[in-house]
Amino acid sequence: MTETRTPLTLAEVEALACAAHAGQTDKAGRPYAEHLRAVAEEVRSRGGDEAQIAAGWLHDAIEDDALSADWLAAAALSRRTKDIVLAVTKRTGEGPEAYARRVLATPGALLVKEADLAHNADPDRLAVLDEATRRRLTEKCTRMRALLGLGGLPGIGDG
Repeated sequence: MTETRTPLTLAEVEALACAAHAGQTDKAGRPYAEHLRAVAEEVRSRGGDEAQIAAGWLHDAIEDDALSADWLAAAALSRRTKDIVLAVTKRTGEGPEAYARRVLATPGALLVKEADLAHNADPDRLAVLDEATRRRLTEKCTRMRALLGLGGLPGIGDG
């Protein structure tokens, strides 16, 4: 007999993600949960469904070793959420082209990655970084947006 579990609510996913990333900060020294919240809210504002919003909360969890792939596999999450999280998780030694192909091939993943890129390239967020870091992140986001067919960074040009 298979076990049927109630899926985690978005509030539970948010709490888990924030707890998993507790103590982590972004490049500007801000609590990492602020980035997770911004991505999840951007996914929501762009019409994302619950699976995509949950993936927004969890998009960096495995990559940042905040949660394990085994945790994700066993979690009471939809298959779609798990697939999106795995799609947007960068793998060791993987080139950006292969990464972009996987994101594009996974239904729902592009919206989550686009929201992540939008927050990573937010001018207010970038303004507090040193010039070299700001330039590196802008170039990285611009290149990934191009690989994903999203064009240049909003407000920065065609990339």
